[in-house]
Amino acid sequence: MKINGKACYRIANSVTAPGREPGGSPAAGVIIPRKTADRGALAAPWTIYDQEGQRKYLTPSEIDSFLTAARECDISVRSFCWMLAVTGCRISEALSLTKMNIDFETGHVIIQSLKKRGKRMFRAIPLPEEYLKLLRNWFHADDAPHGLLWPWSRMTGYRRICEVMARAQIKGSYATPKGLRHAFGVKAIQSNVPVTLIQKWLGHADIKTTAIYTSAMGPEEREIASRMWHNMGASAQSVRQTPARRKADLPSVWPVMTPNENSRCSVKPDVKINLLKRLIPSCHHAVRTQFCCFVMNTYCHWRQNWLFRNRLAGPVRRAWGIGDGTSSGEARGGWWR
Repeated sequence: MKINGKACYRIANSVTAPGREPGGSPAAGVIIPRKTADRGALAAPWTIYDQEGQRKYLTPSEIDSFLTAARECDISVRSFCWMLAVTGCRISEALSLTKMNIDFETGHVIIQSLKKRGKRMFRAIPLPEEYLKLLRNWFHADDAPHGLLWPWSRMTGYRRICEVMARAQIKGSYATPKGLRHAFGVKAIQSNVPVTLIQKWLGHADIKTTAIYTSAMGPEEREIASRMWHNMGASAQSVRQTPARRKADLPSVWPVMTPNENSRCSVKPDVKINLLKRLIPSCHHAVRTQFCCFVMNTYCHWRQNWLFRNRLAGPVRRAWGIGDGTSSGEARGGWWR
């Protein structure tokens, strides 16, 4: 097949990008599309759990152990550990702080969001009173910092945090500065802090990133789940019982009813209750108990009324001269006596 080169040259010139002078290179305005995969479809959504299902944040007890271990370090390491734990800032943001960023009057630290490239954006995060007192004593000491509070590299600050984690016997993928940041977000969510305020403190551009921390298990969820665990073992044990075992347990579960003194009912109550229980085996035990009590009371009242009528039958018959004046009950030997 013979290809016409001049025709191809005209086609290339006709599809060039706007602004390119004709007569240039034919390939100058040709854009070759690259076959790129959809990053949103392949990238896994960010969660507070890693690929192995382990959490990325520290628990409140681990935070307490971390801060307790930091008390044994010098003032610079101790203050650095507290800054990351109580503010949730990034390690690069903490390393860029100076004394001018600490506002003792309002009790907060002013942090520049370094991830906002090309923009100078700051956010204010409140500090606890104990940490403000620590910083105030440090700034008035002889070894007070000049310029940067922690003139370290990023790797040096990372190693300082990991050393304190090891001293507190905290192990895992969350024993990092990033784990402190995640712990701050989870603790704020579980303390009912508004999500918009947490977004501001953490410096998130999108509130969807802050909402990820709501998936952490909190004490409220455990309290709700504990309602299902109540008597769960007892219920499972009752389900596993055999029919013979349940039949043997009936006298202890079902109270034996006794008729009152005025009703001379000769029918044994426990026999009647066992009969009623066989008639309604699928009902709840409390429902069956109430039903049996109702039936027995009704039966005894009816029986008492019937006995009273039979007692009057004999005198009425004798008074009217009907028969020998013997009631059906007296003919059977007076069983009600």
